[in-house]
Amino acid sequence: MTGSSFTPLLIFALTYFVMAAGEFPRLRLDRAGAAFVGAVAMVAIGGLGERAALNAIDFHTLGLLFAMMIVVANLRLSGALAGVARAMLNRGSSAFGMLAMTVAASGLLAAFFINDIVCLALTPLIIELTAMAGAPPIPFLLALATASNIGSAATITGNPQNMIVAGFAHLGYGAFAMRVAPAALAGLVADYAIIAFLYRGELRGLRRDPAPSAPRVRTVSRWFRLKSIVIAAGVLAGFAAGWRTDLVAMGAAAVSLFTRRVKPARVYRLIDWTMLLMFAGLFVVVGGAERTGFQDDLVRAVGAARMTGAVTLAVVVAALSNLVSNVPAVMLMRPLYHSLAMGSRQALIIALASTFAGNLTMLGSIANLIVVEHARRERIEIGFYEYLRVGVPVTIVTLALGVAIVAAGG
Repeated sequence: MTGSSFTPLLIFALTYFVMAAGEFPRLRLDRAGAAFVGAVAMVAIGGLGERAALNAIDFHTLGLLFAMMIVVANLRLSGALAGVARAMLNRGSSAFGMLAMTVAASGLLAAFFINDIVCLALTPLIIELTAMAGAPPIPFLLALATASNIGSAATITGNPQNMIVAGFAHLGYGAFAMRVAPAALAGLVADYAIIAFLYRGELRGLRRDPAPSAPRVRTVSRWFRLKSIVIAAGVLAGFAAGWRTDLVAMGAAAVSLFTRRVKPARVYRLIDWTMLLMFAGLFVVVGGAERTGFQDDLVRAVGAARMTGAVTLAVVVAALSNLVSNVPAVMLMRPLYHSLAMGSRQALIIALASTFAGNLTMLGSIANLIVVEHARRERIEIGFYEYLRVGVPVTIVTLALGVAIVAAGG
């Protein structure tokens, strides 16, 4: 290591230390703040020039994520997301049927509209429906969290890490979905089977009458709801047609802001600005570290053949995702992807493994924390080990199935 590469790598290491720890010791510096500070420091010490720092930021990915947040915020405000979930959930007349519909609704919606938002929209609905049905809420809430993570792996727009992988590997929306959606579908089936088995005692014999148990929804403009659905459908159609995902999403987001019904401030409040800040900062931090050539040294030390094997790659990515969270883990894999000259199969495994690994522990993904914290406010306690009881087998089984399916696709 040369003297000129020591300081950029130190900044990189300290930034990722905060990613793993959650905050800087004895300070309030969180992950987003650490990414921002790391980016500023990287430019200040000359690890990257100002122009190089701007070039390191993938604005196509940031634009796609920002635009999808606006589109999904309109769906959430209009009640469309909850309406689709309610229609599906009310089709289950038994507890096992409700569980199956919970997995199906969570996975389907998360495949297209970002898993964190799906959990925000559906958690109150799940709690209310289970209370009306006299069913235990915990298995359904665990199904919501785990299924939303699994389902989000199916498409580029299911979660932020997929967007990053698609960006650096230049994967199209249709090609990504064709390869990963079957693995996500198999994972959802396994998720249902595992939760149904573990909670079979609590679920057996419970039945409900779907019709009277549907909770009432706050009245919203039918025009606003219809417009939100049409715009979202147009986005998916544009993706399926092979048009540039960031341009399609940004165009749809721009159109959705023309409204007489909803103040833009309500939409902006639902945008995860801290995530966007963290993304931008990490692009610069990783870009600065990449200039030191650390990835080439790592490849020589570990071995290219070992790192690109499907199983090894999946295990490494899953472990990193639980250490530093999935988005920073995928950011870290970006320079390795280029150094190892990986192909689309490895890129898809990185996306799938980082997503499925989020189910391992309660802290594995933001979606999990959204469900757990909202449940706690309703006096429903999901303990760490209660979650682990489901998370460990779900993660192991879905990862094994997913890697096998993606790897078999060539």
